[in-house]
Amino acid sequence: MPGTSQIHTLRLTLTNPWTISRGSAAGKEYACVELRLDGHTGWGEAAHNSRYDESLKSVRAGLAVGIGHFGRSGLAALPEILADDRISGSAKAALDMALLDLEGKQRGLPAGELLGVPAVLPPRTSFSIGIDSLEVMKAKTLAASEYAVLKIKLGTDHDEAIVNAIREVTDQPLRVDANEGWCDREQALRHIERLAGQGVELIEQPMPAGNLDDVAWLRERSPLPLFADEDVMKTTDIPRLARAYHGINIKLMKAGGPREAWRMVSEARRLGLKIMLGCMIESSCGISAAAHLSPAVDFTDLDGHLLLASDPFSGLRLEDGRVLTSGRPGLGVEPAGAF
Repeated sequence: MPGTSQIHTLRLTLTNPWTISRGSAAGKEYACVELRLDGHTGWGEAAHNSRYDESLKSVRAGLAVGIGHFGRSGLAALPEILADDRISGSAKAALDMALLDLEGKQRGLPAGELLGVPAVLPPRTSFSIGIDSLEVMKAKTLAASEYAVLKIKLGTDHDEAIVNAIREVTDQPLRVDANEGWCDREQALRHIERLAGQGVELIEQPMPAGNLDDVAWLRERSPLPLFADEDVMKTTDIPRLARAYHGINIKLMKAGGPREAWRMVSEARRLGLKIMLGCMIESSCGISAAAHLSPAVDFTDLDGHLLLASDPFSGLRLEDGRVLTSGRPGLGVEPAGAF
């Protein structure tokens, strides 16, 4: 039976402006897809990113193409969607999670159980502190005292001052994300050597994507584990990264959905790489799809919904620093109100 669907626009307002090495934003506007079939509804969020040549317009166009596949093939539409080059990564992610949500509701099973994810507690999530004035970053850090670990965005010309300011107000473990901000490997090594003595657990994407020879050189000398973020999109990227990184950061919006992300987990394990499960700024809809995979990884950074002033979806829980799903069928989230 053909399915029906609808594309919505999510307008997400951040509690604080979000700044990384590439830019700043006070909010996000994303597309959200609603797929309906046989009395059930599946939801998916496309948190597009200009870093990957996506826009709200291009994502909405891709979702419309995917809706056509769904209208013809229903739950069997995923192979057609994934093979269609007109649909960008985050649009594929939204369609995949909506199909997974719909299938889970039809079968009465949570998404993680459908995928075969082990039913154990996930790691505690980090909480991100975006780049800002030193005083504001210190205030944000104090406000995040309930989290087991903080993620600090660097890649500026005053990185040392940022970390020193954070360390004035907390001794919480830190993870550092340079967001491709260190362009010289000698410079990157100096930063990392300094950070190694300041309670930092790992470094994400220290150098611009594609500089694998420089990152491999850095790995040989780095006192801290290095994790790929912008350098890794899909399963096929992982083998070439194994010589340069200790681990990878998997994000559903880059991967094209939870099922490809699950394949990435298996491939990273095969190659002996550590795994972080990350996110964009997202509502609980997108975060929930990742949270269903989180029991299978080493580190989680699933705080996108925690940075919002208001979340348009409900159903996730935060307990003892862990982002937990509701246990209900599918993704386990529903809209908190009308869009």
